Amino acid sequence: MALAECLLEHARALPEGAPLRAKELLHLGSREAVDQAMTRLARSGALTRISRGVYMLPLKGRFGAKTPSLPALLRALTLATGEVFAIHGAAAANALGLSTQVPMKPVYLTSGRSRRLKVGGQWLDLRHAPEWQLLLPDERAGDALRVLSWSGREEATSLLKQLRGKLSARDRDTLLTLRGRLPSWLAKEISGLVHG
Repeated sequence: MALAECLLEHARALPEGAPLRAKELLHLGSREAVDQAMTRLARSGALTRISRGVYMLPLKGRFGAKTPSLPALLRALTLATGEVFAIHGAAAANALGLSTQVPMKPVYLTSGRSRRLKVGGQWLDLRHAPEWQLLLPDERAGDALRVLSWSGREEATSLLKQLRGKLSARDRDTLLTLRGRLPSWLAKEISGLVHG
């Protein structure tokens, strides 16, 4: 059986959206041969390249294979690298109804290095961020934290009034417990959100 077919057979045995890493397939051939076969499969559309050495099968839609959604791609990348991803503060502001501006291109914060990935026909910007900006990546309280961080010290106070109405009591309590992990200026703002 050809190396490319072995790679596809292995990929099909994985759950949908699972990452396929070249380093895990070295039992099938040399690193160079595996890399070349995966690159050819990605060019032909049989695999989707997520990042260097990380691929996944294209997801199946009603009309055939499709590019994975950004959440699916980021989940696969998290499984492959252990990185944490969270939406950028500008996107979080839009998601929370604090801004009508929609970011033109997707930007995510990451615990890994900053880089650009091409996903289907669009580019995804990943920007390295400190650990505290990545807290609660898939929660409303975490989005509020990123909005305050993105807005900066000058704007954070004015956003607090708007945030109070957007967050549940549970979200506010969650933010309160995070203050010890935040920069002093932001911990002070969070106190205002919870107690103001």
